[in-house]
Amino acid sequence: MQRQIFTEDHAAFRETVRTFLAKEVTPYYEQWEKDGIVSRDAWRAAGRQGLLGLAVPEEYGGGGNPDFRYSAVLAEEFTRAGAAGLALGLHNDIIGPYLTSLGTDEQKRRWLPGFCSGEIITAIAMTEPGAGSDLQGIRTTAEDRGDHWLLNGSKTFISNGILADLVIVVARTTPEGGAHGLSLLVVERGTDGFERGRNLDKIGQKSQDTAELFFNDVRVPKENLLGELNGAFIHLMTNLAQERMGIAVAGIAAAEHLLEITTDYVKEREAFGRPLSKLQHIRFEIAEMATECAVTRTFLDRCIVDHSDGKLDAVHASMAKWWATELQKRVADRCLQLHGGYGYMTEYRVARAFTDGRIQTIYGGTTEIMKEIIGRSLLS
Repeated sequence: MQRQIFTEDHAAFRETVRTFLAKEVTPYYEQWEKDGIVSRDAWRAAGRQGLLGLAVPEEYGGGGNPDFRYSAVLAEEFTRAGAAGLALGLHNDIIGPYLTSLGTDEQKRRWLPGFCSGEIITAIAMTEPGAGSDLQGIRTTAEDRGDHWLLNGSKTFISNGILADLVIVVARTTPEGGAHGLSLLVVERGTDGFERGRNLDKIGQKSQDTAELFFNDVRVPKENLLGELNGAFIHLMTNLAQERMGIAVAGIAAAEHLLEITTDYVKEREAFGRPLSKLQHIRFEIAEMATECAVTRTFLDRCIVDHSDGKLDAVHASMAKWWATELQKRVADRCLQLHGGYGYMTEYRVARAFTDGRIQTIYGGTTEIMKEIIGRSLLS
């Protein structure tokens, strides 16, 4: 089906993204995978190409365009290229809204130009060894010491954790407040007491640096409080819909691309003297995946438009996230199976897509959490 949500401007932007990937990412990606981290040069190149800070006001060096469809194009093309390591979506669509909507004028002047140029790479530190989706379990504390906060605690599974120059830390500022006693504090690279642990060894997305972070009596200036004191819970909930949409967009794009790769493969690969595509079972498998992708794409495109218009609610974002990522997981598994032994070889795209995509149903809120949000909205 012909997609109808994009304009000529979006199509031109898609070509820009593809050119960037071909020049600045694909030639170096295998080395980044071996290194376990991408080059900072790629971030600066993305800044020069205008791929960072798409929604950041122009006065701070951004694109000044909040249309989420541009972010969707970026997510789709990076997914098709298998370039999960360069986490522009995290930077643009998750961190960016915190800085633009919560930052003071002084904070915006201080951080956003570098955010848009690629000189400042960002991360958000929420997950802890004992606390993931449950914000009430956060143990990292920030004690008010008059002219600064004294930050202590640790975080784990932090994307961009090694490269990040600016980390938004979720910390407990009111012990008795539960999930509502949390605040957002911005910790900058080089701050005394801020240490990075190991670059975690994952089964996929090898080039996406994911780290443990430690805060030992870190003095955070009062002017680095982002948003309202004890307001982190509301701030986090406000931005989760966009985070989940970004993951969902990547999910359906991955499923569609895997289907394309596998369709081509079964046409060429022979068994018992004829192409695999001549076997009825194979045709049924392709037919089922194609139908599931087409139905999911229709729903996702509607969600993209609604979100661009400011109309998408948390429930439908949760539906999009769990459905698209679970579809991605199923399609990756079935496509690998259809590749046979070759599907298990890392030189085949389907193998890397299988491991890279497995995290999709976990981060940004697990499938189980998404279902809880949806069910609670319908049954409360």
